[in-house]
Amino acid sequence: MFGQLVVSGLAVGACYALIAIAMVIIYKTSEVLNFAQGEMAMISTFIAFTLLETHQVPFPYALALTFLFAILLAVFFELVFLRQAKDPTVLGLIIITLGFEMVLMGFVGWKWGPDQRALPFPVSNIEAYNFYGLIISKINFWTLIVSLVLMFILFLFFRYTKLGIAMRATQQNQLAARVMGIRTKWIFSFTWALSSMVGAVAGMLIAALGVLDPPMMMDPLLKGFASGVLGGMTSLPGAALGGALLGVIENLFGGYVSLSFKSVVAFAIIVLMLCIKPSGLLAKHYVKKV
Repeated sequence: MFGQLVVSGLAVGACYALIAIAMVIIYKTSEVLNFAQGEMAMISTFIAFTLLETHQVPFPYALALTFLFAILLAVFFELVFLRQAKDPTVLGLIIITLGFEMVLMGFVGWKWGPDQRALPFPVSNIEAYNFYGLIISKINFWTLIVSLVLMFILFLFFRYTKLGIAMRATQQNQLAARVMGIRTKWIFSFTWALSSMVGAVAGMLIAALGVLDPPMMMDPLLKGFASGVLGGMTSLPGAALGGALLGVIENLFGGYVSLSFKSVVAFAIIVLMLCIKPSGLLAKHYVKKV
């Protein structure tokens, strides 16, 4: 039982990690917590569902079109709402993301309705693999593999590509980045687009693990935020580690203690980390001196 709980917890935790990474990508660049991240992923998943179920588009093409939609949605939001905000403060920008979240939730409820649906996915959520007596469902196994591959690609991107280095430079000092010729406004748009694509992957994996409906991302968004706080909101590896730990901890708590209080674990972790180590497990705590 312990092994099963750990494996399934890692699969769910991988989804939390992707959401946390998507939020961290934006936070590292602009210090804005994007609370519309979940609903942006949710509407992208509904687009994928419509392409697959209604229009019978092959999965690879539906995936590409979903990513395109996620990119356009994020760039539209960044250009039209965030960039046009007058004298923006961090709190004001966060409130804008909350408003956008409500708009997306209302639009999806109006367009697709409240019914629960099953996302057509190329991997079965019924069949399982047997690894020396450890039974792992195919959807859990491939969720973990896809998440790990995506995290590795992101690590290589930020570490070794010129664009990734430009994003890191913009995060560290926007003025110095502009002086060095980096187009910081373009970097902001790309940051939102990349974050939205990562969120779309998380949304589709979560829908494949469970069901597709308008509120599907409310709980994962909070868990993703908790994962970011646990690992560090300025650390991509920390966000990945936080998601894995949270998924395993809450699954073990639900298996051995109580399913009724399983969701409480995430909020308890947020409170404990903010009290003990506010910067998170892997992030560094900076003190600004005046």
